[in-house]
Amino acid sequence: MLLIVSPAKTLDYESPLPTADFTQPELLDDAQQLINELTKLTPKDVGSLMKLSDKLAVLNVNRFQHWAQPFTLDNARPAMFAFKGDVYTGLDAYSFKKADITFAQKHFRMLSGLYGLLKPLDLMQPYRLEMGTKFENQRGKNLYDFWGDTITNKINEEPAAKDVVLNLASNEYFKAVKPKQLKARVITPVFKDEKNGQFKVISFFAKKARGMMAAYVIKNKIKQVDEIKKFDVAGYWFSPEQSSENEWVFLRKEQAV
Repeated sequence: MLLIVSPAKTLDYESPLPTADFTQPELLDDAQQLINELTKLTPKDVGSLMKLSDKLAVLNVNRFQHWAQPFTLDNARPAMFAFKGDVYTGLDAYSFKKADITFAQKHFRMLSGLYGLLKPLDLMQPYRLEMGTKFENQRGKNLYDFWGDTITNKINEEPAAKDVVLNLASNEYFKAVKPKQLKARVITPVFKDEKNGQFKVISFFAKKARGMMAAYVIKNKIKQVDEIKKFDVAGYWFSPEQSSENEWVFLRKEQAV
């Protein structure tokens, strides 16, 4: 089973790393091609393209300009410890033991607008480039055109993706994967929280739950997909009534604020 999640806009390049191990991203040549085109943009271009404030636009232009190979622990950081959004709060990778990191390296992947597909220990330099960004490039009118079949093919090459891909990514990111071309069965967990007597997807909770489910699989070294139905972290439970064959729904009672 291969777990796939989205990246995060918020980054952490400050916290002490729990491991000195690292690997190199496999799609760096593609990333370099994007960087070659991104470095031509002005702060005004970036602000308009990504709908950013002037300050953030300047920051990200600087990131593109200073992006340089080779990646080392001095100028880059393992991806699983660099991303810091809601999914990664739920994942809590800093609590992983060595055996968890080893399992994650085989069974956990992060999608990325710039790097395509990242393993937990793959070094990455800071960036902002969401997959849905309409950045015209040499391969097409947006990043979905740029990545084409590349990410899908890379997933198909993964030994862990032989039987099941567990889709814990957002629609924006999983759109860069072509499920019909995947050799594996794709299962998509959906997390619904109770609000005013009804169960619905609440973005903040759902993102965090995706990270918690990834951590649950990693820490318990789960390889049989049906074991995921036992997921009960933070009060969630599997709902057979609301689930379909490949969309598994997990519910949770209303949380006290």
